[in-house]
Amino acid sequence: MKAVITTILLLFTFCAHLVKAQKLSVQSPNKKNIVALYQKGREGNYQWYLKVSHLDSGKTNTVIPEINLGLKRSDQEFSQNLKFLRNGKPRLVKETYTALHGKKSLCTNYANEVTIHFENPGKAKLNVIIRAYDDGITFRYEFPEKNGSFVMLDELTSYSVPQNTKRWMEKWNPANEGLYTLMSDEKIQKQEWCYPALFQAKGLSSWYLLHEADLNSTYCGTKLSNTSDPNKYKLTFPDQRDGRGQGSSTPSINLPWKSPWRVVIMGSLQELVASTLVDDVSTPTSIKNTNWIKPGVVSWNYWSSNHGTKDYKIVTDFADLAVEMGWPYTLLDWEWDSMTNGGNLEDALKYIRAKGIKPLMWYNSGGNHTWVSSTPKDRMLTHENRLAEFTKLKNLGVAGVKIDFFESEKQEMIKYYLDILEDAAKFEMMVYFHGCIVPRGWTRTYPHLMTYEAVRGAEWYNNGPEFTTTAPEHNATLPFTRNIVGGMDYTPVTFTNSQFPHITSYGHELALSILFESGLQHMADRPEGYGDLPDYVKSFLKSVPNAWDEIRLLEGYPGKDVIMARRKNKIWYIGGINAEIREKRQNFKLPFLQKGTKYKCTIIADGKHDKEFSSQSIEVNDSSFLNVKLLRRGGFVAIITPAD
Repeated sequence: MKAVITTILLLFTFCAHLVKAQKLSVQSPNKKNIVALYQKGREGNYQWYLKVSHLDSGKTNTVIPEINLGLKRSDQEFSQNLKFLRNGKPRLVKETYTALHGKKSLCTNYANEVTIHFENPGKAKLNVIIRAYDDGITFRYEFPEKNGSFVMLDELTSYSVPQNTKRWMEKWNPANEGLYTLMSDEKIQKQEWCYPALFQAKGLSSWYLLHEADLNSTYCGTKLSNTSDPNKYKLTFPDQRDGRGQGSSTPSINLPWKSPWRVVIMGSLQELVASTLVDDVSTPTSIKNTNWIKPGVVSWNYWSSNHGTKDYKIVTDFADLAVEMGWPYTLLDWEWDSMTNGGNLEDALKYIRAKGIKPLMWYNSGGNHTWVSSTPKDRMLTHENRLAEFTKLKNLGVAGVKIDFFESEKQEMIKYYLDILEDAAKFEMMVYFHGCIVPRGWTRTYPHLMTYEAVRGAEWYNNGPEFTTTAPEHNATLPFTRNIVGGMDYTPVTFTNSQFPHITSYGHELALSILFESGLQHMADRPEGYGDLPDYVKSFLKSVPNAWDEIRLLEGYPGKDVIMARRKNKIWYIGGINAEIREKRQNFKLPFLQKGTKYKCTIIADGKHDKEFSSQSIEVNDSSFLNVKLLRRGGFVAIITPAD
């Protein structure tokens, strides 16, 4: 251990107390990512900031030139003229943990960490904890003093980005269901933005994604705002109008206190896509028995019939679909308390359980924070209501709940989310959130949190005509943005049309089952949409996993195309899509296969037109190339299994 500490100490550079001087720096274990602390301004009027760099091909490149630091508390400010007291003893963070669902089953939290101790002019203490990871950097604030209650008026953290940096960003909306906009140079919009945000430094192979993690009830969710300066993204608290004005937009804190982690996932696109950094820095779970947490595929009637759960016959048809496809779950969406046409809720649950599958049920989050009056409402709103409802659901054999319409990221709403998860765990009830926050690492703390919506998904084919034309590019952007940070309930794989049509091919839709990760993967098409498929396609959909052991990005660029490989046990699944309006032929290697092993590869790709498939089987090894033709807005899947 002494050798390790000595090595880390060599990473720190100390200078005299000079303005515009570097105070210290810390490198990631692989020495590629570097975060340094600097001072700027005049004597008597100075501030501190972080500079983030990445080592590529022996050259150190500045990725984020300036991350301004600071907090504004109700009693005093922690920004101007902070006195550097000392840095704490360097620490190596190293732990492994198992994820029950997600992009990887075995994850590693591995970083070099240092705590910097400051004092403001009023002698109050502020610490900044910095970590350098192989796939990024993180930092958080800490008030170490033992007593005191305050309101946090503002967080002054801001990321300065060179103007020529490309950026893919989603305009702020409380449900996090917008489209991503590509901007750079003179075409940068000024407004508030959702997490996560993707950036590509001009002329560099370095990419980075801005996010936050380990948010809890001691703070609110934040967002990014460049309304003052187009190239400076400041962390901003919720709008007071969110959630119908319920709750305060400024969080209340009690000392001692730590902020959420500010997260910069950094490296190549492959490193970003494979990163579990948001979960790595989040609080480990205290749930001991997790045998009841079972990821799986779900049949879902809302997409094809917005009022489907009112109809007992439709509910049983989707239960039969789940049985036929070997999927373990079916969802009863809104209006299950108004079910008619041959049976009621109890009849439907009895039918579903008799078929050997498990029901999931929808709830309105309730309360005055939402305008939506759809029932059942308020049954999840209080601790007492949840205990009563979870008791009932447990007796009815329900495996999980979908809770919708949160509409705010204020502190009291964050507490509400976490209270639901705490109570659900006591009843061994899986949970997924809709109309909700983007993942903040909670799945590590609460592994029964299976997925979140927080995405413009296939449901938007019902909301208006624009998704027909925007879906292809959107689908090819999500693997590089939203889905990097956690499970994403897009409700994919729809071949038929609902209110508005597709222009994606059948091969494109099939590939989404691999490209999009969600602990509960809702297959959204109607029974005949799957029943009319060729047998080999149905066979694929019966077997494709939705919780993975490993992930590899093989090819891709945001908004244009993506080819991704995921492994479950010894089988590799590859999904690829083309978002452009021209045909493509993709030729790519399979270096992830075990050397010296022969594999059988079955490719299901676009056929002669967008509603037709083609299929072939070939033998491959680790030096093989796959050559696949994709129609415009097309796609393919491949299944690679050891030949023996």
